[in-house]
Amino acid sequence: MPEEKIAVRNPWTWVPSLYYAEGIPYVLVMTVSVLFYKQMGLTNTEIALYTSWFYLPWVIKPLWSPIVDIIKTKRIWIVLIQFIIGIGLGGFALTIPLSNYFKYSMIFFWLIAFSSATHDIAADGFYMLGLSQKDQALFIGIRSLFYRLAMISGQGAFIILAGYLQTKTQNIPKAWSYTFFVPAVLFLIFSMYHKLILPHPKADMHAIADKSKDFLREFFKTFVLFFEKENIWLTLGFLLIYRLGEAQLIKIALLFLKDGVIKGGLGLSIEEIGFVYGTIGLISLILGGILGGFLASKGGLKKWIWWMFVAINIPHILYIYMSYAQPSNLITINLCVAGEQFGYGFGFTAYMLYMIYASKGNFKTVHYAICTGFMALGMMIPGMFSGWIQEALGYQRFFIWIFLTMIPGYFIIKVIKIDPEFGKKTES
Repeated sequence: MPEEKIAVRNPWTWVPSLYYAEGIPYVLVMTVSVLFYKQMGLTNTEIALYTSWFYLPWVIKPLWSPIVDIIKTKRIWIVLIQFIIGIGLGGFALTIPLSNYFKYSMIFFWLIAFSSATHDIAADGFYMLGLSQKDQALFIGIRSLFYRLAMISGQGAFIILAGYLQTKTQNIPKAWSYTFFVPAVLFLIFSMYHKLILPHPKADMHAIADKSKDFLREFFKTFVLFFEKENIWLTLGFLLIYRLGEAQLIKIALLFLKDGVIKGGLGLSIEEIGFVYGTIGLISLILGGILGGFLASKGGLKKWIWWMFVAINIPHILYIYMSYAQPSNLITINLCVAGEQFGYGFGFTAYMLYMIYASKGNFKTVHYAICTGFMALGMMIPGMFSGWIQEALGYQRFFIWIFLTMIPGYFIIKVIKIDPEFGKKTES
């Protein structure tokens, strides 16, 4: 008997697990890798440079998104990519104890990064196909919640686990190897589970071969139309500069928390970093985003964009304070990290809304994808050089430098034009 293909399933059976699976590889590649390489003895310059390159798949993601539509179904892509991520994480875990681990770690991280970006495309597309419009609206908060829980698992639980195993084994490579086996097994389970439980929506079909050329031609035409938008260079300037300080801080914050006091850091243990940055900090980030969304829906983007720009930059003063005072009190450190992350979450709301605003008109889906590519580029390029700048300046002057990098963004905010009504709750 052939397997019965169920077109509709209860969204609770697959939406939470799908978006939890979407968040895990991203946080492992972008955040956990920084601490891993720090533990393995790389310099801050090397860590920032190499891990910032991992943004590249998300920068160029819009270029290969048509492939997911043209070849096979999004359901097949999800199941296959989750299996590949599981194998990649397992291979990474196996090679950590090797003397030439670095070469293999880069290969596996690149595999996981490209797979994760592809999984984003397939999962977001499947979400729209597998749910009715009513359920899409109903579950938008649920998918966001489980994506954030994945972030807490990666930045919090996995890092704390690595620290615990390091204490038990007294062997850094072995501790990280055991730690990465956990998400590896998890993703093999995800792949099997989603193969069984994901619905088979009738609309989830790959493009018909004789139409694919027309599809591709129209798709790339939309790229040209994006760059013909009014004031496009101001838009690109905003996308690249708004988070200039945060793009550098995000690569150095963990290194600062880990480095010893004699090196200008705070000398926290791995477990403490997992709690401070991956739990308290991330919860504060989420709360800031919730408040930002609420206020923007009341007053609109134009009213709040300046205050959100201030919120994403002014709290960098807290890192300046920590670099000079080097507090050992965990409550003080938690409050400072929480304050900075809350400001980032609040301020990032304006960035997300502006990407939607810049994508208005025809081809909004593709144009929004292009904006997300520039968003990743705006994190990638400053991040690549942040380690070199930090080692040249030291932590104290580096955090002052980060604070000063808000100046170009101030001029961009002054000149960009935004409809005063955009972002208010009445906006459709």
